Formats: sequence, structure tokens, C-alpha cells
Amino acid sequence: MKKAGKFALGCGIVAVVGLIVWFVIKFCFVFGSGVKAGEMNLFVYKGYIFKTYEGRLIQAGYNSKNTTGTIQSNEFNFSVKDKSVARQLERCAGKRVELHYKEYLGALPWRGMSNYVVDSVLSVESINEPLPFPVNTEGE
Repeated sequence: MKKAGKFALGCGIVAVVGLIVWFVIKFCFVFGSGVKAGEMNLFVYKGYIFKTYEGRLIQAGYNSKNTTGTIQSNEFNFSVKDKSVARQLERCAGKRVELHYKEYLGALPWRGMSNYVVDSVLSVESINEPLPFPVNTEGE
């Protein structure tokens, strides 16, 4: 083989190995993991080709990005790939939940639309907040 052919082959191998390493780091490496708690707002099963479980958690708290210093809710959008975890979450709309998640640097269509993938439900609690308006219990 000539020097130019060997050089081209070497460059090709380096490029393929580089792409494989990039793919593994971007889509398979768990960047972080943790726990989020809040009120389950939405949980759906959707998709055109790859059907995935997608959810939204509403977290109340102080938003430091806001210059007025008001309390605002923050949304945590997540995906679920385990069907048993999805079955637990389907019945949690309107409840306070604690979720353990893994964070990836990129989303894969068959894993979900979010970089955050919930892998377990730690707790579920009913929310017993008073209604924002008085309820007349007497018959008028």
C-alpha cells in the first residue's frame, strides 16, 4: 500500500473511532443523577414512530432569574423508558411525587424527548390544599 493510502486509511479509522466516542459520550454517558420533587402536571404516551412516555413536574420555589423576586413555578420535563415506572406515574396526576432521574447530554428518539430520564418513583403524596375560593356548604 502506498503512503497516501495508509494515511487515508488511518484518518478514516481515527474519524470512525472519534464518532463512536462522541456518540457514547453524548447519548449513553450518564452526566448526572438526582431527585426532583413537585406536583405531577402531565404524563402522556406519545410519538409518531417511537412511542415514549413524557411527563412534566411543577416545582414551586423562588426564581432567581426574575428581578422582581417573586415566587414562580419551575417545570421539569422528563421521559420514562421503564414501563413499570410509567404505570406508577400514570395514576399520579395532581399528586406530589419525588422522582429519581438520570441526566444525559442528548436525547435519543426511542428513549424519549428529554435529556432527563426518570428511572424510579421514590414517593407519592396526595395534595390537600384548600380551594382558592370559599365553598358554600349550606343549601341556598
